[in-house]
Amino acid sequence: MAGWMRRAPRWVVVLVLVYVVVLVSVGVVSHVADLVQNGLRPYLWAPDWLNLFWSSLAVFDALAALLLLCGKRAGVDLTCAIMTADLAANWYAVHCILHSGFLAAPGLQRLAAFTAFVFVSGPCLRPRLGRLIAAAGPV
Repeated sequence: MAGWMRRAPRWVVVLVLVYVVVLVSVGVVSHVADLVQNGLRPYLWAPDWLNLFWSSLAVFDALAALLLLCGKRAGVDLTCAIMTADLAANWYAVHCILHSGFLAAPGLQRLAAFTAFVFVSGPCLRPRLGRLIAAAGPV
């Protein structure tokens, strides 16, 4: 366990771990599995730029999780950026490419729910991380 976690309020640690579990178990695992099974173009119905974006999330999700585990505010910032871009990309795919709707896309619903969770909880979490690291002194 990172040193900052021992000094942090339990809710901060739990929130970071929820972010990390979702980023790793859903994000990294699914995107790496897509890369291993299908290469950089896992979704034949999607344009190349969208496939490349989704494939890049294997790296960015892992980086966000690592930053969060290290207690870095940048982890919250990157998670917010990832969730915003991923939600926009998936919304585009569902509505503009697949010509479907939000209610018919449970994956998009889960993504929207987690994005909302990150945007509601992130502003409470972010300042705590910086303060905990600063209070820890030199590493």
